[in-house]
Amino acid sequence: MDGNIVKIIVLVIYLIGMVGIGYAYYKKTSDFADYVLGGRQLGSWTAALSAQASDMSGWLLIGLPGAAYVAGIEAAWIAIGLGIGTYINWKVVALRLRSYTEVSGDSLTLSDYFENRFRDNTNILRLVSSIVIIVFFAVYTSAQFSAGAKLFETLMGIDYTVALLLGGAIIISYTFLGGFMAVSFTDFIQGMLMFFALIAVPFVMVAELGGFGTAFEGLKQVDPNFMHLTKTVGGAGTISFIAIASNLAWGLGYFGQPHILARFMAIGSTQQVKKARLIAMVWVTLSLAAAVFVGIFGRLYITGIDDPEKIFMMSVDTLFFPVLAGVLLAAILAASMSTADSQLLVTASSISEDIFKKYIKKDATDDQMLNVSRFSVIGIAVIALIIAFDPNSSVFGLVSYAWAGLGAAFGPLIITSLFWKRTNKWGAIAGMISGAVTVIAWKQIGAISSAAIFGLYEIIPGFIIASILIYVVSLATEEPNQEIMDEFDDAVSKAIK
Repeated sequence: MDGNIVKIIVLVIYLIGMVGIGYAYYKKTSDFADYVLGGRQLGSWTAALSAQASDMSGWLLIGLPGAAYVAGIEAAWIAIGLGIGTYINWKVVALRLRSYTEVSGDSLTLSDYFENRFRDNTNILRLVSSIVIIVFFAVYTSAQFSAGAKLFETLMGIDYTVALLLGGAIIISYTFLGGFMAVSFTDFIQGMLMFFALIAVPFVMVAELGGFGTAFEGLKQVDPNFMHLTKTVGGAGTISFIAIASNLAWGLGYFGQPHILARFMAIGSTQQVKKARLIAMVWVTLSLAAAVFVGIFGRLYITGIDDPEKIFMMSVDTLFFPVLAGVLLAAILAASMSTADSQLLVTASSISEDIFKKYIKKDATDDQMLNVSRFSVIGIAVIALIIAFDPNSSVFGLVSYAWAGLGAAFGPLIITSLFWKRTNKWGAIAGMISGAVTVIAWKQIGAISSAAIFGLYEIIPGFIIASILIYVVSLATEEPNQEIMDEFDDAVSKAIK
Protein backbone atom coordinates (compact mmCIF):
# COMPACT_ATOMS: atom_id res chain seq x y z
CA MET A 1 0.00 0.00 0.00
CA ASP A 2 1.22 3.51 -0.84
CA GLY A 3 2.92 5.21 2.15
CA ASN A 4 0.82 8.36 1.87
CA ILE A 5 -2.38 6.30 1.92
CA VAL A 6 -1.23 4.61 5.14
CA LYS A 7 -0.53 7.99 6.77
CA ILE A 8 -3.91 9.30 5.71
CA ILE A 9 -5.65 6.23 7.16
CA VAL A 10 -3.85 6.75 10.49
CA LEU A 11 -4.89 10.42 10.54
CA VAL A 12 -8.50 9.54 9.73
CA ILE A 13 -8.61 6.99 12.58
CA TYR A 14 -7.19 9.63 14.93
CA LEU A 15 -9.75 12.24 13.83
CA ILE A 16 -12.65 9.81 14.20
CA GLY A 17 -11.43 9.11 17.74
CA MET A 18 -11.48 12.82 18.61
CA VAL A 19 -15.00 13.26 17.29
CA GLY A 20 -16.05 10.11 19.19
CA ILE A 21 -14.82 11.64 22.45
CA GLY A 22 -16.83 14.77 21.67
CA TYR A 23 -19.97 12.68 21.17
CA ALA A 24 -19.38 10.72 24.39
CA TYR A 25 -19.18 13.93 26.43
CA TYR A 26 -22.18 15.34 24.56
CA LYS A 27 -24.21 12.60 26.23
CA LYS A 28 -22.77 13.56 29.65
CA THR A 29 -23.16 17.34 29.41
CA SER A 30 -26.24 18.21 31.45
CA ASP A 31 -26.02 21.99 31.90
CA PHE A 32 -24.19 25.17 30.90
CA ALA A 33 -21.70 24.98 33.78
CA ASP A 34 -20.68 21.49 32.62
CA TYR A 35 -20.24 22.74 29.05
CA VAL A 36 -17.98 25.72 29.85
CA LEU A 37 -16.01 24.57 32.92
CA GLY A 38 -16.65 20.85 33.39
CA GLY A 39 -18.09 21.33 36.88
CA ARG A 40 -14.57 22.11 38.21
CA GLN A 41 -13.61 18.42 38.12
CA LEU A 42 -10.27 18.35 36.28
CA GLY A 43 -7.55 16.16 37.79
CA SER A 44 -3.90 17.19 38.01
CA TRP A 45 -2.75 15.31 34.88
CA THR A 46 -5.65 16.46 32.71
CA ALA A 47 -5.39 20.06 33.94
CA ALA A 48 -1.63 20.18 33.36
CA LEU A 49 -1.49 18.56 29.94
CA SER A 50 -4.64 20.22 28.60
CA ALA A 51 -3.35 23.62 29.77
CA GLN A 52 0.02 23.12 28.07
CA ALA A 53 -1.36 21.51 24.92
CA SER A 54 -3.93 24.26 24.45
CA ASP A 55 -1.21 26.79 25.25
CA MET A 56 1.42 25.69 22.74
CA SER A 57 -0.79 25.05 19.72
CA GLY A 58 0.39 24.22 16.20
CA TRP A 59 2.97 26.93 16.81
CA LEU A 60 5.04 24.44 18.84
CA LEU A 61 5.48 22.01 15.94
CA ILE A 62 5.32 24.52 13.09
CA GLY A 63 6.11 28.09 14.15
CA LEU A 64 8.93 27.50 16.66
CA PRO A 65 10.83 24.88 14.59
CA GLY A 66 10.44 27.20 11.60
CA ALA A 67 11.95 30.10 13.55
CA ALA A 68 14.87 27.89 14.68
CA TYR A 69 15.39 26.66 11.11
CA VAL A 70 15.93 30.27 9.98
CA ALA A 71 17.60 31.90 13.01
CA GLY A 72 19.31 28.99 14.75
CA ILE A 73 19.67 28.80 18.52
CA GLU A 74 18.51 32.43 18.78
CA ALA A 75 14.97 31.00 18.76
CA ALA A 76 15.76 29.49 22.17
CA TRP A 77 15.22 32.93 23.73
CA ILE A 78 11.51 32.49 22.98
CA ALA A 79 11.54 29.03 24.58
CA ILE A 80 13.31 30.39 27.67
CA GLY A 81 10.73 33.17 28.03
CA LEU A 82 7.86 30.71 27.66
CA GLY A 83 9.38 28.30 30.19
CA ILE A 84 9.77 31.04 32.79
CA GLY A 85 6.26 32.35 32.09
CA THR A 86 4.75 28.87 32.45
CA TYR A 87 6.37 28.34 35.85
CA ILE A 88 5.37 31.74 37.24
CA ASN A 89 1.81 31.32 35.96
CA TRP A 90 1.38 27.94 37.69
CA LYS A 91 3.25 29.07 40.82
CA VAL A 92 1.76 32.53 41.29
CA VAL A 93 -1.59 32.69 39.50
CA ALA A 94 -3.11 29.20 39.52
CA LEU A 95 -3.83 28.79 43.25
CA ARG A 96 -5.31 32.22 43.81
CA LEU A 97 -7.38 32.23 40.61
CA ARG A 98 -8.86 28.80 41.42
CA SER A 99 -9.79 30.02 44.90
CA TYR A 100 -10.97 33.50 43.93
CA THR A 101 -13.22 32.44 41.04
CA GLU A 102 -15.06 30.05 43.37
CA VAL A 103 -15.36 32.54 46.24
CA SER A 104 -16.40 35.40 43.97
CA GLY A 105 -19.80 34.25 42.77
CA ASP A 106 -18.57 30.89 41.45
CA SER A 107 -17.39 32.63 38.27
CA LEU A 108 -17.48 30.44 35.14
CA THR A 109 -15.70 32.72 32.67
CA LEU A 110 -12.95 35.33 32.89
CA SER A 111 -15.51 38.06 32.21
CA ASP A 112 -17.63 36.63 35.04
CA TYR A 113 -14.65 36.82 37.36
CA PHE A 114 -13.80 40.44 36.51
CA GLU A 115 -17.39 41.59 36.97
CA ASN A 116 -17.84 39.71 40.25
CA ARG A 117 -14.42 40.60 41.63
CA PHE A 118 -14.94 44.34 41.15
CA ARG A 119 -18.74 44.42 41.63
CA ASP A 120 -19.02 46.15 38.27
CA ASN A 121 -22.70 47.05 37.87
CA THR A 122 -21.93 49.06 34.72
CA ASN A 123 -21.22 45.83 32.76
CA ILE A 124 -18.32 47.63 31.04
CA LEU A 125 -15.72 45.09 32.19
CA ARG A 126 -17.80 42.19 30.94
CA LEU A 127 -18.42 43.82 27.57
CA VAL A 128 -14.82 44.94 26.98
CA SER A 129 -13.36 41.58 28.01
CA SER A 130 -15.79 39.80 25.68
CA ILE A 131 -14.80 41.99 22.74
CA VAL A 132 -11.08 41.42 23.44
CA ILE A 133 -11.62 37.65 23.60
CA ILE A 134 -13.66 37.52 20.40
CA VAL A 135 -11.25 39.70 18.37
CA PHE A 136 -7.95 38.15 19.40
CA PHE A 137 -9.20 34.56 19.63
CA ALA A 138 -10.52 34.80 16.08
CA VAL A 139 -6.95 35.60 14.98
CA TYR A 140 -5.45 32.95 17.30
CA THR A 141 -7.83 30.24 16.12
CA SER A 142 -7.13 31.10 12.49
CA ALA A 143 -3.46 30.23 13.12
CA GLN A 144 -4.47 26.75 14.26
CA PHE A 145 -6.65 26.20 11.20
CA SER A 146 -3.74 27.34 9.02
CA ALA A 147 -1.37 24.88 10.74
CA GLY A 148 -3.73 21.97 10.12
CA ALA A 149 -4.23 23.03 6.51
CA LYS A 150 -0.48 23.09 5.89
CA LEU A 151 -0.29 19.49 7.13
CA PHE A 152 -3.09 18.26 4.85
CA GLU A 153 -1.68 20.25 1.94
CA THR A 154 1.80 18.76 2.36
CA LEU A 155 0.70 15.19 3.08
CA MET A 156 -2.21 14.79 0.69
CA GLY A 157 -1.21 17.27 -1.99
CA ILE A 158 -4.67 18.84 -1.86
CA ASP A 159 -5.48 22.52 -2.26
CA TYR A 160 -4.80 24.67 0.82
CA THR A 161 -8.39 25.97 0.92
CA VAL A 162 -9.87 22.46 0.82
CA ALA A 163 -7.43 21.36 3.51
CA LEU A 164 -8.40 24.38 5.64
CA LEU A 165 -12.11 23.56 5.47
CA LEU A 166 -11.50 19.87 6.21
CA GLY A 167 -9.46 20.52 9.35
CA GLY A 168 -11.86 23.22 10.53
CA ALA A 169 -14.85 20.91 10.21
CA ILE A 170 -13.24 18.28 12.46
CA ILE A 171 -12.35 20.76 15.23
CA ILE A 172 -15.77 22.40 15.13
CA SER A 173 -17.59 19.07 15.39
CA TYR A 174 -16.18 17.77 18.67
CA THR A 175 -16.03 21.21 20.33
CA PHE A 176 -19.68 21.77 19.32
CA LEU A 177 -20.71 18.45 20.80
CA GLY A 178 -18.77 17.87 23.99
CA GLY A 179 -17.81 21.21 25.53
CA PHE A 180 -15.14 21.68 28.18
CA MET A 181 -14.63 18.08 29.30
CA ALA A 182 -14.38 16.81 25.72
CA VAL A 183 -11.90 19.58 24.94
CA SER A 184 -9.86 18.90 28.10
CA PHE A 185 -9.77 15.13 27.61
CA THR A 186 -8.84 15.38 23.94
CA ASP A 187 -6.21 17.97 24.90
CA PHE A 188 -4.77 15.49 27.41
CA ILE A 189 -4.41 12.85 24.67
CA GLN A 190 -3.08 15.41 22.22
CA GLY A 191 -0.59 16.73 24.78
CA MET A 192 0.87 13.24 25.21
CA LEU A 193 1.05 12.75 21.45
CA MET A 194 2.77 16.13 20.91
CA PHE A 195 5.31 15.34 23.63
CA PHE A 196 6.39 11.97 22.26
CA ALA A 197 6.48 13.25 18.67
CA LEU A 198 8.72 16.18 19.60
CA ILE A 199 11.09 14.02 21.63
CA ALA A 200 11.38 11.35 18.91
CA VAL A 201 12.05 13.51 15.85
CA PRO A 202 15.29 15.34 16.81
CA PHE A 203 16.93 12.19 18.23
CA VAL A 204 16.23 10.12 15.10
CA MET A 205 17.27 13.06 12.93
CA VAL A 206 20.63 13.36 14.74
CA ALA A 207 21.19 9.61 14.39
CA GLU A 208 20.62 9.94 10.63
CA LEU A 209 23.09 12.82 10.52
CA GLY A 210 25.81 10.67 12.15
CA GLY A 211 25.53 11.70 15.80
CA PHE A 212 25.62 14.93 17.78
CA GLY A 213 29.32 15.62 17.09
CA THR A 214 28.88 15.40 13.34
CA ALA A 215 25.67 17.42 13.49
CA PHE A 216 27.20 20.29 15.46
CA GLU A 217 30.21 20.39 13.12
CA GLY A 218 27.82 20.54 10.19
CA LEU A 219 25.91 23.45 11.75
CA LYS A 220 29.13 25.46 11.96
CA GLN A 221 29.39 25.07 8.19
CA VAL A 222 25.83 26.37 7.76
CA ASP A 223 26.75 29.54 9.66
CA PRO A 224 29.38 30.11 12.38
CA ASN A 225 26.74 31.91 14.46
CA PHE A 226 24.00 29.31 14.04
CA MET A 227 24.58 27.88 17.53
CA HIS A 228 25.46 31.19 19.22
CA LEU A 229 22.82 32.63 21.55
CA THR A 230 23.93 36.24 21.22
CA LYS A 231 25.08 36.53 17.58
CA THR A 232 22.95 36.89 14.48
CA VAL A 233 22.84 34.34 11.69
CA GLY A 234 24.15 35.71 8.40
CA GLY A 235 26.17 38.51 9.96
CA ALA A 236 28.90 39.31 12.45
CA GLY A 237 26.72 41.47 14.72
CA THR A 238 25.28 40.60 18.08
CA ILE A 239 21.58 40.12 18.70
CA SER A 240 20.08 43.41 19.81
CA PHE A 241 18.69 44.00 23.28
CA ILE A 242 15.31 44.69 21.67
CA ALA A 243 15.34 41.27 19.97
CA ILE A 244 16.27 39.40 23.15
CA ALA A 245 13.75 41.33 25.25
CA SER A 246 11.03 40.71 22.65
CA ASN A 247 11.66 36.96 22.63
CA LEU A 248 11.77 36.67 26.42
CA ALA A 249 8.60 38.77 26.66
CA TRP A 250 6.55 35.90 25.26
CA GLY A 251 6.50 34.72 28.88
CA LEU A 252 4.41 37.77 29.87
CA GLY A 253 1.55 36.53 27.73
CA TYR A 254 0.73 33.60 30.00
CA PHE A 255 -0.99 35.68 32.65
CA GLY A 256 -3.69 36.79 30.23
CA GLN A 257 -4.58 33.72 28.15
CA PRO A 258 -8.23 32.78 28.89
CA HIS A 259 -7.91 29.23 27.53
CA ILE A 260 -5.03 28.52 29.96
CA LEU A 261 -6.59 30.35 32.90
CA ALA A 262 -9.78 28.31 32.40
CA ARG A 263 -7.80 25.18 33.38
CA PHE A 264 -6.77 26.84 36.63
CA MET A 265 -10.40 27.69 37.31
CA ALA A 266 -11.55 24.14 36.53
CA ILE A 267 -9.01 22.06 38.46
CA GLY A 268 -10.67 19.88 41.10
CA SER A 269 -9.11 21.57 44.16
CA THR A 270 -6.29 23.89 45.16
CA GLN A 271 -4.45 20.84 46.58
CA GLN A 272 -4.02 19.46 43.04
CA VAL A 273 -2.26 22.56 41.70
CA LYS A 274 1.24 21.67 42.97
CA LYS A 275 1.24 18.26 41.26
CA ALA A 276 -0.18 19.79 38.07
CA ARG A 277 2.58 22.43 38.10
CA LEU A 278 5.30 19.76 38.22
CA ILE A 279 3.73 17.81 35.35
CA ALA A 280 3.32 20.98 33.29
CA MET A 281 6.92 22.10 33.81
CA VAL A 282 8.41 18.74 32.77
CA TRP A 283 6.21 18.73 29.67
CA VAL A 284 6.89 22.30 28.62
CA THR A 285 10.66 22.25 29.28
CA LEU A 286 11.32 19.12 27.23
CA SER A 287 8.84 20.02 24.48
CA LEU A 288 10.20 23.53 23.92
CA ALA A 289 13.80 22.30 23.84
CA ALA A 290 12.89 19.53 21.39
CA ALA A 291 10.97 21.93 19.10
CA VAL A 292 14.01 24.21 18.85
CA PHE A 293 16.26 21.25 18.05
CA VAL A 294 13.90 20.04 15.33
CA GLY A 295 14.44 23.35 13.53
CA ILE A 296 18.17 23.50 14.20
CA PHE A 297 19.04 19.96 13.08
CA GLY A 298 16.44 20.17 10.34
CA ARG A 299 18.53 22.91 8.73
CA LEU A 300 21.14 20.21 8.05
CA TYR A 301 18.79 17.33 7.35
CA ILE A 302 16.56 19.06 4.78
CA THR A 303 17.95 22.08 2.93
CA GLY A 304 16.30 24.71 0.75
CA ILE A 305 12.74 24.57 2.12
CA ASP A 306 10.46 27.26 0.67
CA ASP A 307 8.36 27.37 3.85
CA PRO A 308 10.50 26.76 6.99
CA GLU A 309 7.32 26.13 9.01
CA LYS A 310 7.00 22.76 7.24
CA ILE A 311 10.31 21.39 8.61
CA PHE A 312 8.70 19.16 11.25
CA MET A 313 6.22 17.51 8.91
CA MET A 314 8.81 17.06 6.13
CA SER A 315 11.28 15.50 8.59
CA VAL A 316 8.67 13.07 9.92
CA ASP A 317 7.69 12.16 6.38
CA THR A 318 11.25 11.07 5.52
CA LEU A 319 12.48 9.71 8.87
CA PHE A 320 9.78 7.18 9.79
CA PHE A 321 7.90 4.31 8.19
CA PRO A 322 4.32 5.21 7.12
CA VAL A 323 2.30 4.01 10.15
CA LEU A 324 4.56 5.72 12.69
CA ALA A 325 4.86 8.78 10.45
CA GLY A 326 1.06 8.99 10.39
CA VAL A 327 0.97 8.89 14.20
CA LEU A 328 3.66 11.57 14.53
CA LEU A 329 2.07 13.79 11.89
CA ALA A 330 -1.15 13.52 13.88
CA ALA A 331 0.75 15.45 16.55
CA ILE A 332 0.53 18.55 14.34
CA LEU A 333 -3.21 18.14 14.18
CA ALA A 334 -3.18 17.49 17.92
CA ALA A 335 -1.28 20.72 18.57
CA SER A 336 -3.58 22.79 16.37
CA MET A 337 -6.78 21.15 17.55
CA SER A 338 -5.91 21.32 21.25
CA THR A 339 -5.62 25.10 21.03
CA ALA A 340 -8.36 25.84 18.53
CA ASP A 341 -10.97 23.84 20.44
CA SER A 342 -10.10 25.59 23.72
CA GLN A 343 -10.22 29.01 22.10
CA LEU A 344 -13.51 28.31 20.36
CA LEU A 345 -15.00 27.14 23.64
CA VAL A 346 -13.81 30.18 25.63
CA THR A 347 -15.10 32.53 22.92
CA ALA A 348 -18.45 30.74 22.69
CA SER A 349 -18.81 30.82 26.47
CA SER A 350 -18.13 34.55 26.46
CA ILE A 351 -20.75 35.17 23.77
CA SER A 352 -23.43 33.13 25.54
CA GLU A 353 -22.70 34.18 29.14
CA ASP A 354 -21.41 37.72 28.68
CA ILE A 355 -23.43 38.98 25.72
CA PHE A 356 -26.50 36.80 25.11
CA LYS A 357 -27.58 36.38 28.74
CA LYS A 358 -26.50 39.85 29.84
CA TYR A 359 -27.88 41.93 27.00
CA ILE A 360 -30.26 39.86 24.88
CA LYS A 361 -32.14 37.38 27.09
CA LYS A 362 -31.52 37.85 30.81
CA ASP A 363 -33.83 34.95 31.76
CA ALA A 364 -32.20 32.48 29.35
CA THR A 365 -32.56 28.83 30.36
CA ASP A 366 -29.67 26.37 30.55
CA ASP A 367 -30.79 24.74 27.29
CA GLN A 368 -30.85 28.09 25.52
CA MET A 369 -27.38 28.95 26.85
CA LEU A 370 -26.05 25.60 25.67
CA ASN A 371 -27.48 26.12 22.19
CA VAL A 372 -26.07 29.65 21.92
CA SER A 373 -22.65 28.39 23.03
CA ARG A 374 -22.65 25.57 20.52
CA PHE A 375 -23.69 27.73 17.59
CA SER A 376 -21.25 30.44 18.64
CA VAL A 377 -18.52 27.82 18.13
CA ILE A 378 -19.56 27.62 14.48
CA GLY A 379 -19.79 31.39 14.06
CA ILE A 380 -16.32 32.17 15.48
CA ALA A 381 -14.83 29.24 13.55
CA VAL A 382 -16.16 30.67 10.28
CA ILE A 383 -14.52 34.05 11.04
CA ALA A 384 -11.23 32.28 11.89
CA LEU A 385 -11.39 30.29 8.66
CA ILE A 386 -11.84 33.48 6.65
CA ILE A 387 -8.76 35.03 8.32
CA ALA A 388 -6.74 31.88 7.57
CA PHE A 389 -7.69 31.72 3.88
CA ASP A 390 -4.38 33.22 2.78
CA PRO A 391 -2.06 30.22 2.14
CA ASN A 392 0.97 32.45 2.85
CA SER A 393 -0.23 33.35 6.32
CA SER A 394 2.39 32.71 9.00
CA VAL A 395 1.35 30.57 11.95
CA PHE A 396 4.10 32.22 13.98
CA GLY A 397 2.96 35.75 13.08
CA LEU A 398 -0.73 35.15 13.80
CA VAL A 399 -0.03 33.54 17.16
CA SER A 400 2.42 36.29 18.10
CA TYR A 401 -0.16 39.04 17.55
CA ALA A 402 -3.04 37.32 19.34
CA TRP A 403 -0.80 36.24 22.24
CA ALA A 404 0.29 39.86 22.75
CA GLY A 405 -3.25 41.24 22.60
CA LEU A 406 -4.65 38.84 25.19
CA GLY A 407 -1.55 39.01 27.39
CA ALA A 408 -1.51 42.81 27.56
CA ALA A 409 -5.28 43.23 27.97
CA PHE A 410 -5.79 40.62 30.69
CA GLY A 411 -2.37 39.79 32.19
CA PRO A 412 -1.75 42.92 34.31
CA LEU A 413 -5.35 42.87 35.53
CA ILE A 414 -5.23 39.19 36.51
CA ILE A 415 -2.08 39.79 38.59
CA THR A 416 -3.29 42.98 40.29
CA SER A 417 -6.77 41.56 40.95
CA LEU A 418 -5.23 38.58 42.75
CA PHE A 419 -2.46 40.39 44.65
CA TRP A 420 -3.46 44.03 45.17
CA LYS A 421 -6.56 44.58 47.26
CA ARG A 422 -6.79 48.25 46.27
CA THR A 423 -7.45 47.51 42.57
CA ASN A 424 -10.89 48.81 41.61
CA LYS A 425 -13.19 48.57 38.61
CA TRP A 426 -12.09 51.89 37.09
CA GLY A 427 -8.47 50.83 37.18
CA ALA A 428 -9.48 47.47 35.74
CA ILE A 429 -11.36 49.07 32.84
CA ALA A 430 -8.50 51.49 32.11
CA GLY A 431 -5.91 48.70 32.18
CA MET A 432 -7.84 46.29 29.97
CA ILE A 433 -8.66 48.85 27.28
CA SER A 434 -5.20 50.43 27.24
CA GLY A 435 -3.46 47.05 27.01
CA ALA A 436 -5.47 45.93 23.98
CA VAL A 437 -5.33 49.32 22.22
CA THR A 438 -1.57 49.67 22.75
CA VAL A 439 -0.90 46.27 21.17
CA ILE A 440 -3.03 47.09 18.12
CA ALA A 441 -1.55 50.58 17.71
CA TRP A 442 2.06 49.44 18.23
CA LYS A 443 1.64 46.69 15.65
CA GLN A 444 0.15 49.05 13.07
CA ILE A 445 2.76 51.77 13.61
CA GLY A 446 5.54 49.17 13.47
CA ALA A 447 4.32 48.04 10.06
CA ILE A 448 4.93 51.49 8.56
CA SER A 449 7.77 52.84 10.72
CA SER A 450 11.46 52.02 10.46
CA ALA A 451 12.23 53.27 14.00
CA ALA A 452 14.10 50.59 15.95
CA ILE A 453 11.88 50.92 19.01
CA PHE A 454 8.88 49.59 17.06
CA GLY A 455 10.79 46.35 16.57
CA LEU A 456 10.00 45.70 20.23
CA TYR A 457 7.36 42.98 20.67
CA GLU A 458 4.06 44.79 21.20
CA ILE A 459 3.23 42.90 24.38
CA ILE A 460 5.93 44.84 26.29
CA PRO A 461 4.54 48.37 25.83
CA GLY A 462 1.01 47.01 26.15
CA PHE A 463 1.77 45.25 29.45
CA ILE A 464 3.64 48.24 30.90
CA ILE A 465 1.00 50.85 29.98
CA ALA A 466 -1.86 48.65 31.24
CA SER A 467 -0.07 48.05 34.56
CA ILE A 468 0.60 51.76 35.06
CA LEU A 469 -2.98 52.75 34.32
CA ILE A 470 -4.43 50.09 36.63
CA TYR A 471 -2.28 51.46 39.45
CA VAL A 472 -2.76 55.18 38.77
CA VAL A 473 -6.51 55.08 38.05
CA SER A 474 -7.23 52.78 41.01
CA LEU A 475 -5.45 55.17 43.38
CA ALA A 476 -7.12 58.21 41.81
CA THR A 477 -10.64 56.83 42.28
CA GLU A 478 -12.65 55.50 45.19
CA GLU A 479 -11.25 52.46 46.97
CA PRO A 480 -13.22 49.18 46.94
CA ASN A 481 -15.90 48.75 49.58
CA GLN A 482 -15.51 46.56 52.66
CA GLU A 483 -17.37 43.63 51.10
CA ILE A 484 -14.81 43.44 48.28
CA MET A 485 -11.92 43.79 50.75
CA ASP A 486 -13.27 40.97 52.92
CA GLU A 487 -13.81 38.72 49.89
CA PHE A 488 -10.20 39.34 48.82
CA ASP A 489 -8.95 38.22 52.24
CA ASP A 490 -11.21 35.14 52.14
CA ALA A 491 -9.96 34.10 48.70
CA VAL A 492 -6.30 34.58 49.63
CA SER A 493 -6.77 32.69 52.89
CA LYS A 494 -8.35 29.69 51.14
CA ALA A 495 -5.60 29.67 48.50
CA ILE A 496 -2.88 29.63 51.17
CA LYS A 497 -4.55 26.82 53.10
